[in-house]
Amino acid sequence: MLPISANLGFLWTDRPLADRIRAAKAAGFDAVECHWPYNEPAEEVRAALAETELSMLGLNTRPGELAAGEFGLSALPGRETEARAAIDDAVNYARAIGASAVHVMAGKVAEGEEKAAHETYLGNLAYACDKAAGKAGKKGGKKAGKKTAKSDGDAGLTILIEPVNAYDASGYFLQYAGFAKEIVTALGEPNLKILFDCYHIQLMQGSLYRWIEHLLPLIGHIQIAAVPTRAEPDEGEIAYDRLIAMIESLGYDGHIGAEYKPRGDVEDGLGWLAAFRAAWA
Repeated sequence: MLPISANLGFLWTDRPLADRIRAAKAAGFDAVECHWPYNEPAEEVRAALAETELSMLGLNTRPGELAAGEFGLSALPGRETEARAAIDDAVNYARAIGASAVHVMAGKVAEGEEKAAHETYLGNLAYACDKAAGKAGKKGGKKAGKKTAKSDGDAGLTILIEPVNAYDASGYFLQYAGFAKEIVTALGEPNLKILFDCYHIQLMQGSLYRWIEHLLPLIGHIQIAAVPTRAEPDEGEIAYDRLIAMIESLGYDGHIGAEYKPRGDVEDGLGWLAAFRAAWA
């Protein structure tokens, strides 16, 4: 039975992150993950993780100006300084709380800038991978696409990239699973993996089981939510109780991240968690 992680970017948002961690423990989740924890004191978050004995699986780089429509910086030409500062902040915070991964957000790219955005993204991802392995800083990351020997992520951090659907984030640079594979393969970094969010992939291309089967060696984390509502994963067009069992049969042994927007109070909608586990028993 695969362990389930609570994404605290959407769950229990009425309280500080440390208290969200405690709520996830009380609800029976096996781990936690979050979006942008930077306004929360790292020592309080780390203490809550130690208290609950939950692991923090990952967090996102800063998105830029959300109010202005930004949703990531790392594929934006001319914004490399800000993007790498966001990567530095994320890696440093992840280390401070003992998290295991950082999702480097690509951002929304203007039409006609795709080629420059691609080069920018590869360069910033190379920088992020080096930073996560404790090797960036002296030369600002190595040249994109150049493979060098490294010690399998000796700092214990994985860099994740995530295809995001065009309905929720129009213009997002990385939208398709196949493109994510091209990027990871081109860079050849052992600590660069795909964050496979079933909600986003289903909206853009479907065939979830086949895509996971195809990408399995490159997948660092899997997330779920109802499609098309992004609510609890017990409604909509995906039978997650069966799909997750099928994913496990492929050999995936990581967590399943519950990144959904609750229909109401979080506790009132948690019946799906017990029902799924009963189905896998």
